[in-house]
Amino acid sequence: MLRKGFAFAALGLALLAGPALAATTNEEPSNVHWSFEGPFGKFDKEQLQRGYKVYREVCSACHSMNLMYFRNLGQKGGPFYDPKYPNPNNNPVVKSLAHDITVKDIDTDTGDVISRPAIPADKFPAPFANEYAARASNGGSLPPDLSVMAKAREGGPAYIYSLLSGFKAPPAGLTLQAGKYYDPYFAGDLTGSWHGAASKVPEGGAISMPPPLTDGKVTFDDGHANRIKDEAYDVSAFLAWAAEPKMEERKAFGLGAMIYLLIFSGLLYASYKKIWKNVAH
Repeated sequence: MLRKGFAFAALGLALLAGPALAATTNEEPSNVHWSFEGPFGKFDKEQLQRGYKVYREVCSACHSMNLMYFRNLGQKGGPFYDPKYPNPNNNPVVKSLAHDITVKDIDTDTGDVISRPAIPADKFPAPFANEYAARASNGGSLPPDLSVMAKAREGGPAYIYSLLSGFKAPPAGLTLQAGKYYDPYFAGDLTGSWHGAASKVPEGGAISMPPPLTDGKVTFDDGHANRIKDEAYDVSAFLAWAAEPKMEERKAFGLGAMIYLLIFSGLLYASYKKIWKNVAH
């Protein structure tokens, strides 16, 4: 009887939680084409370079990338890869990009904390010293690390692109708290902030991040267009690469393996026919 009581209690909690979960909605990410889609897709090197610039000049003010090192930018498949420098630590472009950033270090003679220009072996520096400092600077919200964000969110880079380019003014009837912004692609439950018909609660959610991009906010070195959707598109591609920097190598290995298996299967079939050709079946 006690087990049955627990079972009914669990069922009741599930039923009570059901409506709340069902109310969390958001629009589907935009249908965006990427150069790296499909089994033969590859990253667009110039796009990755532009995306890195958007991250460095805009996103890095709040978001860390704790799994990324400057040398990753110069590795094979990376945005600044140069075959003349197989060791990315020697890549002059990577050295220059790292040198523009200041990182914390320890003086080995005194033990004091010092600041110095970064080198390719350094991690991307975090914008805040710790979680508490990050929350204090962002109204209590913690900006997520972007290292694998393109893998962590359903929809991947298309979701990131849609979120960054999808900010809208709250529709009539929707009242958001101070420091919150409406984005139809951000999953949330707006029921408590909606003053219209219950059947017409808008999709999306209230996000703590203000719209980070504006037209012309980042000037690209190659003269590429820099509208909001262009900046969002490029930084989303960069984050897709950061989440899977070995993607091109993985695809090349997979293609080679498939070709090998096809040839091997053909040889096996030919051997079978030759060995058993005079044997009645």
